[in-house]
Amino acid sequence: MTPPEQPIAELMSLLDAAPDPHVVLDSHCRILAANAAYRAQLADGRNVVGLRCFEAFHQFKVPCDQAGEVCPLARSRQSGQRERVLHLHHTPRGEEHVDIELTPIRDASGQIRYFVERIAALPVPRAPGSQHGLIGSAPAFMQMLELVARVAGSDATVLLEGESGAGKELVAQAIHDGSRRATGPFVPVDCSGIPESLFESELFGHERGAFTGANTARAGLVEAANGGTLFLDEVGEIPLTMQVKLLRLLETGTYRRVGATEGRRADLRVVSATNRSLREMVAAQQFRADLYYRLNTFPIRVPALRERRSDIAALVPALLKRVAPQRNLALSAQAMQKLERYDYPGNVRELRNLLERASLMCDGDTITPEHLPDMLESGALPTTALRVEPVSDDRLVAMLAAYSGSRKALARSLGLSERTLYRRISELRAAGKLASDGLT
Repeated sequence: MTPPEQPIAELMSLLDAAPDPHVVLDSHCRILAANAAYRAQLADGRNVVGLRCFEAFHQFKVPCDQAGEVCPLARSRQSGQRERVLHLHHTPRGEEHVDIELTPIRDASGQIRYFVERIAALPVPRAPGSQHGLIGSAPAFMQMLELVARVAGSDATVLLEGESGAGKELVAQAIHDGSRRATGPFVPVDCSGIPESLFESELFGHERGAFTGANTARAGLVEAANGGTLFLDEVGEIPLTMQVKLLRLLETGTYRRVGATEGRRADLRVVSATNRSLREMVAAQQFRADLYYRLNTFPIRVPALRERRSDIAALVPALLKRVAPQRNLALSAQAMQKLERYDYPGNVRELRNLLERASLMCDGDTITPEHLPDMLESGALPTTALRVEPVSDDRLVAMLAAYSGSRKALARSLGLSERTLYRRISELRAAGKLASDGLT
């Protein structure tokens, strides 16, 4: 129900008791009042009453929707309803991502008189010098972060989709940090790095004597994440035989250690990530459809770095502090331009590696173009350049017959995980197409 009209003084007596900063606006974006929380947390000694919100919060000269931002007040005027958006505000701590919720206040005749704007900080640092958290303000990044803000406070299962190196684990950490489970553990699991034979034991734990070598009982990663968040990275690599057990965990909150007869309960949230199309894997019968739909409750696409080039200038100082914390390194304008022209098939991870190499090549305090690798000279590298075409069964059989190295090395050369290569080999043997291989 829409709140009735109230005098500003009476309205502020209610808002002053709220823990989050609030301001009252008129229909022309002018700030009529600010509550006690705003004055204590964000005003920094300034009197913002009388200023327009885009001047006070963004240092813009024009309204947000004329400066590339979404204006919640314009939206609310049009819809007549409460509106919620993500903004980047100037605060006493520097630029910060904030969650804006704007509510229209109507008079007795039903006409909108005021707008109350709640400003809540997100648990992701934005300052360019920050060494942790999510950094960016490009439209694609802000769209992703708005979804993070909406889902973080719930217990919904989240599926993060995006290319390798785009920062999916940082997004998962931000979801955890913004949840009611923030004080609980955040347990990341690299599903591509666990041998298939050990997957169930690693995830669910085992009892003593459950298998050869199980001399003591051991808790699994699900148990370690109790009360917090379990992050399943590269979830597409989970063996089919394990997928039904993961589905049971998600649907019932119960699991069973290997070798146990009694079930256990788990109080956790699951966030998963993939750089593959799970929908295509479902169509190819490589991934269970029921598990896919359970994981895909709230999908979030993590944008590639080339989709948010304007964020590179903000990412560089933070990454330099990680790779060379004892030095006060900076980039010349020419070096920055060179970095901003590149396409980054490896995304933020590749940018970090380029900066680490440059810091080792640079003896002074300023990284210049000669400290960057020559491959950047050609500008944007097509992202297809590092993609590996699918390997046919016949070609794989021929490669296995001629290859004498390690399975890990062959998997890397084919752009596959070890588990995927092992599964392909098992399928070839079952079909009678392969007798044996010489891999170690």
